[in-house]
Amino acid sequence: MIVITALLIGIVGMFAWLGYCQYREVVTQMPLEQKIAAIKSSESYVTYDELSPALVQATIAVEDHRFYDHHGFDVWATSRALVNNLLGNGRTSGGSTITQQLAKNLYFGYEPSFIRKIAELYVVYDLEHNYSKEEILTLYVNIINYGDQHIGIAKATQGYFGVEPDALTLAQASLLAGLPQSPANYQLSDHYEQAKVRQAQVLEAMVRRRMITDTERTAVLNAMP
Repeated sequence: MIVITALLIGIVGMFAWLGYCQYREVVTQMPLEQKIAAIKSSESYVTYDELSPALVQATIAVEDHRFYDHHGFDVWATSRALVNNLLGNGRTSGGSTITQQLAKNLYFGYEPSFIRKIAELYVVYDLEHNYSKEEILTLYVNIINYGDQHIGIAKATQGYFGVEPDALTLAQASLLAGLPQSPANYQLSDHYEQAKVRQAQVLEAMVRRRMITDTERTAVLNAMP
């Protein structure tokens, strides 16, 4: 038993070290504060106060409803995702928090790699300890892909609806909030019907989290063509 325990500790330590090495490599090339400063300097950067409350709520409801309760890694969501992926009859579920998705988009991309996931957690730690939740959420919506080559919420709202992010209605916000899960499969130019199905999921999540009423959800769904 002692040998097995020591072996397991050694394996965990090895993966933690490899992840740390990858983390150090990327942040040495471009420190986190410099990368974030570059994002904020963009002409299309939108501040938290310039986001519609409906978009903030919709994004949190569908992507990470415990966003304000965890420190970047949600043990419960990850465990639930693992169970769903094992027992979901082929359907997969993600457990990444908004902070993890931000770290991934800042440095790592989407190639599957266990070492990359560990490296991502080191960036998550830096983000959670140096930036507020509002800053993390704002950075996320400013760099995420909303499909149809709209990177960031400003380009998405203007490209899809011709409005600024603070003017989004509940219908528009709930539609946009569902797109980042799979931009190529939900983008409005050629997958509008799929996007509507995803929107219904977003609205249902908002009802469950008591962000909107069931009457409001029904009104949005009935109003959309």
